[in-house]
Amino acid sequence: MAKSKTLFICRSCGHQEMKWLGRCPSCGEWNTFSETEGKSGSGKKEPELSFSIPLKAIEAHDGERYDTGIEEMNRVLGRGLMKGSSVLLGGEPGIGKSTLLLQAGASAKVTGRVLYVSGEESSGQIKSRAERLGIDNSNLEVFSSTDIGAVEKVLNKVKPVILIIDSIQTLQSRELGAVPGTVNQIKYCCHEIVAWCRERNASVFFAAHVTKEGSIAGPKIIEHMVDTVLHFESATSEIRVLRAVKNRHGSIDEIGLFVMDSNGLNQVTNPASLFMVQRDGDMPPGIAVAPVYEGSRILLVEIQALVVPAKGGFSRVYSDRIDTGKVARIAAVLEKHGGLRYSDQDIYVNVAGGIRLKEVGIDLPLAMALYSARTDLSIPSGTSIAGELSLAGEVRPVQHLKRRIKAAREMGFTSVLGPAALREGDSPEESWIRISSIREGIQKVFGS
Repeated sequence: MAKSKTLFICRSCGHQEMKWLGRCPSCGEWNTFSETEGKSGSGKKEPELSFSIPLKAIEAHDGERYDTGIEEMNRVLGRGLMKGSSVLLGGEPGIGKSTLLLQAGASAKVTGRVLYVSGEESSGQIKSRAERLGIDNSNLEVFSSTDIGAVEKVLNKVKPVILIIDSIQTLQSRELGAVPGTVNQIKYCCHEIVAWCRERNASVFFAAHVTKEGSIAGPKIIEHMVDTVLHFESATSEIRVLRAVKNRHGSIDEIGLFVMDSNGLNQVTNPASLFMVQRDGDMPPGIAVAPVYEGSRILLVEIQALVVPAKGGFSRVYSDRIDTGKVARIAAVLEKHGGLRYSDQDIYVNVAGGIRLKEVGIDLPLAMALYSARTDLSIPSGTSIAGELSLAGEVRPVQHLKRRIKAAREMGFTSVLGPAALREGDSPEESWIRISSIREGIQKVFGS
């Protein structure tokens, strides 16, 4: 028969304890624990009583954040690492996940201890990498193991404020078998670590491998169990891009830029011209420069297009930096409103520097690059382009046009082609070439 026992539940967040506490370890609120009777036949806390809290009675608070010591990582996380949060970092093997997490653990500005748990490297290997990176931090401790039971014992002893698990696929529980990386193993180990950290208001980083398709390996349920999901990807052989695909404590629009060298990952503080190709003379056909809005920064990027006759009579679109659906849609708009045929052509699209572009402001420069490649006419040097393109061939306004124009001017572009209309609240002081349709834009850039 199940035994009745007393539980204490936090009225603010629902956290449960076996004894009364003055302050909730989960939400940090004072004097919020209420006594209730519960039943436990299997050792689990199962309160009989449940209650809801009126929304207007809940006090909202942003929470405390840790400074990771890496400004680009703070930017992506949302002004820093939220205390008590869990972060999943995915990336290809060799991309620099371990280096980034080791640098963040060593540079984090915290008063407590930081624990780096490695299931892939020995303590000696981590020490060698730390010496190569110039890391010497007394707050950073290392533990090498793949057993979740051993990790929990060390956690209870060290009580870190920041925990780094590298990687989640290597952890295993003996109760679930001897093979790590299975669905149940990853789910169970992730749940145990996240629960331990939330109870003690500690933050945790999980490193995870990715598949050939670029998605995080393992069950998708891991992404739902953590607060933030970050992807670390390679733009070129040296440039690394950190972006968030899920963030409960911040925006997912920001990106962090790094350069990998022999001394580790270095932050890129001025990325405006990082993705520009320096050349002398006129622009070759198929090239368009676009001021792209990424998070809170403007990047000048070069969109490259190549159009050649289709092989075998069946046209294809090759583009891994811009969505192929967007490229096909822009080509269809040009075929309808630009007087050119693309249905019998193979289309190749690339972005200089390898950065992935998703925002709508690249529609118009992509269209101009495709038109230039098809007609073999170059876009005049010193021209940058920004604008959204509708299926009717209309050029729609984009966000932060004033900042885009200013960034292009600072990089030496004398003319900016953009939408005639403005978004509400925009009031650019600079002048630009205003167009309302793709036909008008083609006439302004290439002539009648």
